[in-house]
Amino acid sequence: MEWGHKRHLETYAGVHQYAGKAGWDCVIIPSAIRVLKPKAGVAPFDGILGRITEPLAQAAHKIKMPAVNVWLNSPVKKVSSVLADFQTSGEMAAQHLVGRGFRRFGYMGFLREKDSRLQIQGFRGILKPLGFRLSTYRFPRTDLGGEALGWERFLEGLEEWVDSLEAPTGILVGNDLYCRYLIETCRAKGLQVPQDIAIVGTSNEPAICASPYPALTSIDLGFKLIGFRAAAKLDEMMNGKDSSKTVEYSPPKGLIPRQSTDVLAAEDPIVANALRFISENGQERIQVKDVVSAVSITRRTLERKFRESLDRSIADEIARLRIERAKRLLVETDDSFKALAVDLGFRNADHFYKVFFRVEGITPSKYRTNRGRDHSIL
Repeated sequence: MEWGHKRHLETYAGVHQYAGKAGWDCVIIPSAIRVLKPKAGVAPFDGILGRITEPLAQAAHKIKMPAVNVWLNSPVKKVSSVLADFQTSGEMAAQHLVGRGFRRFGYMGFLREKDSRLQIQGFRGILKPLGFRLSTYRFPRTDLGGEALGWERFLEGLEEWVDSLEAPTGILVGNDLYCRYLIETCRAKGLQVPQDIAIVGTSNEPAICASPYPALTSIDLGFKLIGFRAAAKLDEMMNGKDSSKTVEYSPPKGLIPRQSTDVLAAEDPIVANALRFISENGQERIQVKDVVSAVSITRRTLERKFRESLDRSIADEIARLRIERAKRLLVETDDSFKALAVDLGFRNADHFYKVFFRVEGITPSKYRTNRGRDHSIL
């Protein structure tokens, strides 16, 4: 709990949601090993839930105390667990980037860690049948832990990897914080995010994803649900059900699109320049003629290239980008439709309402209500 990561805090919240319904008395202990000693023949707890280490598993087993693990990289083999489904998160990221038009892909994550191994397995599982290749940068988690003694080695490897990439490339990163290292390196190399390198992070950490520009697209792994399901499993075990070796994988809550993938990839350099202009100026009231002027080509030729590359018109792409941003703001803010219309470059709230409905088949108010429900605890 002292680390303050979203995954730990949300797991805690999910556990307590179940505990409140079950009438449990819960105690938080930084290291439970020292207190797992029965006093007068009475065990100190009825069950334990947390990041189960080998010593903790042995101590709980010795006094026959039910234990449920929520740590994917736990070295303990025979322990009941409820874990984040990293493989599905990799599949979601691949589908998102392929849908954005990317044909080159990268993965940046830990070496010899189960979470990264499962995530890259899911990522590659979607890309390989489509004929897409994948470049990877893997590094030991210990390089950046503690005093980050391996920082120089990590950074040198990252710079070499970025130099090897060909834009546009879509990249999945196994941790939101490392997305920021990647973005800084891309900028130093003259690469723009998302126009040259689109990035999907993992964990949806609020502060890291929100700022600075670009806000990070990230996968919310749904740790509140993991905590809730882990508590339910512990309840079953405390009531005599043998679940000592069962492992459940809890699905991600969803992929939250933001600025770091707010672009469509195109191989045609003229279309790519036009997309870059739309992405950078989409919040203004730009029109097709402004895009045509920015790339110095005839409107007819540019429209043809858009159809060939993206199967849509220039106006469709301007509207699509605005609606993608609108969807994000509808969920993340309480701004009025009038304020959103101004921020997004629509003429007025009525224009925003009509375009949103035409593109999404649902009103902005209904979308906000539905997505608000999706982002509740469970």
